[in-house]
Amino acid sequence: MLYNDFLVTSLLIVISPGTGAIFTLSAGLTQGKRSAIIAAAGCTLGVLPHMLAAITGLAALLHASPLLFSIVKYTGVAYLLFMAWQTLRDKTLLSADAPRSALSHRALIIQAVVANLLNPKLSLFFLAFLPQFIATGDTHPTKSMLFLSAIFAVMTFAVFSLYGTFASSVSHYVLGNHRVMTALRWGVALAFSAVGIRLAMTVQ
Repeated sequence: MLYNDFLVTSLLIVISPGTGAIFTLSAGLTQGKRSAIIAAAGCTLGVLPHMLAAITGLAALLHASPLLFSIVKYTGVAYLLFMAWQTLRDKTLLSADAPRSALSHRALIIQAVVANLLNPKLSLFFLAFLPQFIATGDTHPTKSMLFLSAIFAVMTFAVFSLYGTFASSVSHYVLGNHRVMTALRWGVALAFSAVGIRLAMTVQ
């Protein structure tokens, strides 16, 4: 059950409009599919250091105190509910109206990596996120967290690449449509809430 919950929650997180998604969409809209895929790769690389930092800290915490680890898990449930609320508050609409100069593929990767690397909220996010899906009796929690992180990274790259490819082939009206973005925000927020409540009822 935890594995299925991880896949669902990861998908919700990845598809939620954020810095990486918007950067990839922008690359797709202004420079085409190939640039979008390169931007997606850069965004994924920028997330990896935060994952490794979180895994190192969580492994040390689990070894030191299972009780503290459980507290972190329940804090993560609260964080999922906070993300639902934050999603509803974000009224930003994606727009392709602003002209931008074309970036080289190297520049795209550098900007994408730096954008995520310098975001301290990502480390805090993974500290709250990963413990939700580690079973209490897991004899190799660090290995499990590395495995889940690898899945999350692959999913991030795949979804962002699809975002960018889609953005390069659709009209600006769809991306800037208020009703479409409102429906997306509500759908993601409700899904975050449902998963958070489910985890709160099953975490032991």
